[in-house]
Amino acid sequence: MATHDEINVDVPPSGTGCAECMQAGGWWLHLRRCAQCGHIGCCDNSPHQHATKHFHATRHPVIRSFEPGETWFYDFRSKQFFDGPALHPPLSHPIDQPVPGPKGKVPEDWEDLLM
Repeated sequence: MATHDEINVDVPPSGTGCAECMQAGGWWLHLRRCAQCGHIGCCDNSPHQHATKHFHATRHPVIRSFEPGETWFYDFRSKQFFDGPALHPPLSHPIDQPVPGPKGKVPEDWEDLLM
């Protein structure tokens, strides 16, 4: 299970959307937050799967959902979901941010493009 060093309750999230998708002008389905550094990446059902790519690049093993109302954590090593501590707010993207998002970047045929 995750250690104290792998979950940093004091680090804020890196933003309100997937860092890489926003930089590239892309879009995502759902968002995940690295529990160690706060990086926001897109989920594995999103076209680019940046949360998992962040894990492979950094070896930061724990993510938390960054969706409103979801509080689960996930450990990439054990492939297990678990309850974890309260993280630095905000705990999700803004409620008015669309899913998928961001607004204006999601193609009309987005459902056909998902994995």
